[in-house]
Amino acid sequence: MKDRLFVFSQYLLPHHLISRLAGCLAECRLPWVKNTFIKGFIRHFQVDMREAQVEDPTAYEHFNAFFTRALKDGARPLDPAPGAVLNPCDGAISQLGRIEQGRIFQAKGHSYSVMELLGGDHERAAPFM
Repeated sequence: MKDRLFVFSQYLLPHHLISRLAGCLAECRLPWVKNTFIKGFIRHFQVDMREAQVEDPTAYEHFNAFFTRALKDGARPLDPAPGAVLNPCDGAISQLGRIEQGRIFQAKGHSYSVMELLGGDHERAAPFM
């Protein structure tokens, strides 16, 4: 229910204003703002800072620097299987289903072609078509 209310609010609020405010917050260098935001994010999403090259959350210049933090070598080993699908970021699967007519449904009502998601690489897209 809480998620539905959040999504519904996205349709009511001015998108450009929200985007600008989020950008300002993400680049804010005021220690009490950025540290509160970073620590709250770590707590909410259970971020393991032992994987980061810089483990101290207060050492990041702003939230964007934290969000794009470098990880220690070997922190996230890649699956060596030839057919493995790898994700370059943290996340959770929110949609799962068949690829129909080369299109994949994504969040917020947008759908993308396999070719778009794989940068136009026909060879990589072929197994999914």
